[in-house]
Amino acid sequence: MIKRRSLLKSGAAAAIAAPALTGFAQQTVTLKFHTFMAPQSNVWLNMHKAWMNKVEKDSGGRIKFEAYPAMQLGGTPVQLYDQARDGVVDIVWTLPGNTAGRFPRVEVFELPFMMSNAEATSKAYWEYVQTMAPDEFKETHLIALHVHGPGVIHTADKAVKSVADMKGLKMRAPTRQVTKLMGALGAIPVGMPLPGIPDALSKGTINGAVIPWEVVPAVKVNELTKFHAEFDPAGGCLYTTTFVMAMNKAKYNALPDDLKKIIDNNSGIETSGWLGKVQQEGDVPGRKSASDRNNAIFTVGPAEAQEFRRKSRAIEVEWIEDMNKRGYDGRKLIDTARALIEKHSKAPAAKAPAKKA
Repeated sequence: MIKRRSLLKSGAAAAIAAPALTGFAQQTVTLKFHTFMAPQSNVWLNMHKAWMNKVEKDSGGRIKFEAYPAMQLGGTPVQLYDQARDGVVDIVWTLPGNTAGRFPRVEVFELPFMMSNAEATSKAYWEYVQTMAPDEFKETHLIALHVHGPGVIHTADKAVKSVADMKGLKMRAPTRQVTKLMGALGAIPVGMPLPGIPDALSKGTINGAVIPWEVVPAVKVNELTKFHAEFDPAGGCLYTTTFVMAMNKAKYNALPDDLKKIIDNNSGIETSGWLGKVQQEGDVPGRKSASDRNNAIFTVGPAEAQEFRRKSRAIEVEWIEDMNKRGYDGRKLIDTARALIEKHSKAPAAKAPAKKA
């Protein structure tokens, strides 16, 4: 009798436990993360992997990732956003500017001499999209929006110390607005995704590229160029590029509420600021990779930067007109972006000159 009761109790316990175990198993989710960044890059190691590790830890291992750098799941960098939209993958990190004109309102942060530092500008970018362009990325579930540190001019055979030195150089640019900037400065702009830079430099298809310091080692620009022109922050930052980390909407909506909360806790303005901050911190070792090779690094001072500003001013006017034609208030968009950058900026000395432009 005792044995029978024990068996009944253990059987009942097993029956009660079984659904709980099944439910637990169903709530374990594996997400495919896809991007074009190289596996040895600062962005992949210190931003993407770090973010995924935190989400896995916060979820107690119930959210896991299959991580695919360097377009390992196929396609091209230009197709990444649509891969997330269509559910080919679950989460992507990419440049909105890879598809010129598709996300027009966020281009405001890519206008010349717009940014202050990456953390502040990234927070401004997130808040701007929520308030001024909430439908810009409506096809996906947004996780984070951020920018990189100050853009730097890298050239193979000719030092750039003034606007005049840019004339005739075939320069790679990442986005529509930065491509226009290169043209305004007298260069011959060549648009191409980041992974194309090493081959283009090696073959002489381009004479140089504009990228932030942090990504220099990943695309061997420290080896393939000899000259670098950075801008003194007191004179403003030449440009930056916008990025988006986005998730397939259906995949997000299918998550249990507690796992949605884990994703939500690792999304938004603070995550955006953190991504920008970590990316700009990568500028230090990136710059060192060039100085260690005894490459020539020239700093464009505030006085010299004024000529770069003057040459690029028409791009802002043109962007405002473009937004007006699209049915947006271009002046309001740019004024809002500047106000948000100022609000979030922790580097007033770096942003002050922008008001005089």
